[in-house]
Amino acid sequence: MIFIGSTDLMSAEHTSHIIGPILRWFYPSISPARIDQLQFVIRKMAHVSEYAVLSLLIFRALAETTRQARFAGRASIALLISGAFAASDEFHQSFVPSRTSSVRDVMIDVTGAIFGITIYWSFVRKRRIPMKA
Repeated sequence: MIFIGSTDLMSAEHTSHIIGPILRWFYPSISPARIDQLQFVIRKMAHVSEYAVLSLLIFRALAETTRQARFAGRASIALLISGAFAASDEFHQSFVPSRTSSVRDVMIDVTGAIFGITIYWSFVRKRRIPMKA
């Protein structure tokens, strides 16, 4: 799904045809500049959320297959895999004419991955399930 999002289909040009009308429907007097700002924020939040989910899924897969590994070790591996995937995704975008690749987006993706692991850790901690530190 992430690589599909990196195609022309999810370029800013195409998503603006979806996001703009929705924003205008909620706020009819919204300015084009404000739409551009909100579209930018929405697109970056998509990066954060998709990589939060990815890192969480990778972490859970590691938790099920490597029960002896410590939490920090599984989290580190999940973050490394997510970061590598983010870098490969941006590399892929460099070949799509309507997309740009950006180190900043990789950093946003890694931040999302950290966010996903942090959310998981906070839920586990609240449930007071014993975990190896």
